[in-house]
Amino acid sequence: MGGIATLRGGLSEADRQGENPSVRFLFVHQNFPGQFLHIVRHLVATEKHEVLFICEPNQNEIRGVRKIPYTRPPLAIKETHIAARELDDGVRRAEVVFKAAYGLRHLGFTPDIIIGHHGWGEMLNLCDVWPDAPMLGYMEFYYQHNAADVGFDPEFPHDPLDFPRIRAKNAINHIALNLGKSGQTPTEWQRCTYPDWARPKIDLIWEGVNLDVCSPDPRARRTTLKIGNMTVRPSDRLVTYVSRDLEPYRGFHRMMRALPRLMATHKDLKVVMVGGDGISYGSAPRQGGTWREVMLAELSDRIDPDRVAFPGRVGYDVYISLLRRSDAHVYLTYPFVASWSLREALAAGCAVIGSDTEPVREFITDGKNGLLTSFFDTDALVDKILLLLEDKALSRRLRIEARRYAEENLAMADYIAEYGRTIERLTGENPLPIPVEETIPVEVAPTAAVRRRKAA
Repeated sequence: MGGIATLRGGLSEADRQGENPSVRFLFVHQNFPGQFLHIVRHLVATEKHEVLFICEPNQNEIRGVRKIPYTRPPLAIKETHIAARELDDGVRRAEVVFKAAYGLRHLGFTPDIIIGHHGWGEMLNLCDVWPDAPMLGYMEFYYQHNAADVGFDPEFPHDPLDFPRIRAKNAINHIALNLGKSGQTPTEWQRCTYPDWARPKIDLIWEGVNLDVCSPDPRARRTTLKIGNMTVRPSDRLVTYVSRDLEPYRGFHRMMRALPRLMATHKDLKVVMVGGDGISYGSAPRQGGTWREVMLAELSDRIDPDRVAFPGRVGYDVYISLLRRSDAHVYLTYPFVASWSLREALAAGCAVIGSDTEPVREFITDGKNGLLTSFFDTDALVDKILLLLEDKALSRRLRIEARRYAEENLAMADYIAEYGRTIERLTGENPLPIPVEETIPVEVAPTAAVRRRKAA
């Protein structure tokens, strides 16, 4: 409730006297600004709207947004049955967010629309505070015990005794879908994970990329790049891999097993694998430690540590520099939510080798704007990387087509325009009726990283 007093003092005299903003927005996401960074930035840039954001406390700031922090309730209660813990966590969050929202209503705030992520349950009770307010909830993924990510990788089989817990992970999904409100999701494949009866309730808003920032730079291959203790010279061949965390859901184990043969083939080849040592999806190694430690122990002395860099999570400028310099960029994933890094790699004109899995096939057509390979075939992965390193004409063509694909399908202006049309359908007013610029100079500090839902 700490943000309520700030709001009381922050309402302008013009607001109180009726000179109201065009649209009053209430956003909800436990990790501000979450998936709503770009839409919030563009709304603020119009200087026409009031934007409030309920979230857990963090250091991220966007000028013009009023953050309403809530105290995270006790979660993962051990006494709660394991199959019901996600729902228990969700209704606990819903309760504290309800209290924050009720305080806003008491101060006279009524949103014209509520936008947020349904994954953590925070929005479930807001219809009791403002029953007439339209709601647009981010529907990220529908869990299945017999399809998609679960059981995909035979190296990590699921115990059938765990299937009830996986099915129960959809409890929040089902409550959200039955609120009588609207949903959105960023890819057709993610929408298709939901049951047939749910899909008409979920709009597809294809997420965009800042094409001015994520752009090719021919000079990148003519300059020396420093990544941690590694120096990448213009004469080196660079293979890149990026994941929020280095773990099996993003094919880290498969990429690591490709390194011995790959590095033996080219002595001038260097590999940079960006990502943290935490767990974003799936489970930690049963034997303890991190997945990086497990894979390094497995491969022992079969890779040259001087030619493989693990810089952890890097700054965005460094990350973009890596994509621009990359000679071959590898993106692997289970059938699960596609990473923003895939979109950004295509926009940066990378020659991408992606896993032949449903979420990747929505972005990459094999041989046109990238290459696809089996998630499980290590030799095939190595062959595709070597093909890009050795066939300069193919590499150049794929880079051009990757950028063209991004310009035609991932433009930020198109994403924001579709968002505006969806909001107009729900409120009667388009908050962004004119074309938007790709670059909106709004400060976000120190990071806009998103903690997404953990997978099954």
